[in-house]
Amino acid sequence: MDTRPMRADARRNYERLIATARSAFMEHGTGASLDDIAKRAGVGSGTLYRHFPTRDALLHAVLRDRIDGLLAHADELLAGPAQDPETEALDAEAALGRWLRTYLAGAATPRGTSTVIIQAMSADWAGTGLGAAAASICDALGRLLARAQRAGTIRAEIDPRDLLRITNAIGVASERAPDPGAYADRMLSLLFDGLRTR
Repeated sequence: MDTRPMRADARRNYERLIATARSAFMEHGTGASLDDIAKRAGVGSGTLYRHFPTRDALLHAVLRDRIDGLLAHADELLAGPAQDPETEALDAEAALGRWLRTYLAGAATPRGTSTVIIQAMSADWAGTGLGAAAASICDALGRLLARAQRAGTIRAEIDPRDLLRITNAIGVASERAPDPGAYADRMLSLLFDGLRTR
């Protein structure tokens, strides 16, 4: 791998491509034309593919800050002080719900993000930028889930990968709802009814 720093003009092109792609993905979803993104950024397609050989690589660059924020949010929710068992149980479930709502709010834009993450969880994406990001997201969710399971509020047999897939399915369905946020909240409430211990 070439670890040399980019020249100033290459760095400008790289940053312009990410900013343009972010706008294009917001307007047209994650399937926006890469050639159109290059044209809008004022560079040739060859320049785009030199920086981002695949759509996955470009999407990962665009979503990286959001993913990093999501992982930091999980760490914050997990870092709370030790409490009595009853309060801990309530807090653990609330933290899981808060993180999933934050996740879905981020997955709502650009349109198609939830589908991309579902695809990134498949074996053939292992080792790609988005594949690694999906693994990190699943790990963060797994830690929040395990805390709620230890507290006894969430069923022990729930697997974080299954929960992430279901959450992304809610994200995909929300894209077509008249009020995506309200729809996602309603679906998460139904989901938690199934996750809780009886």
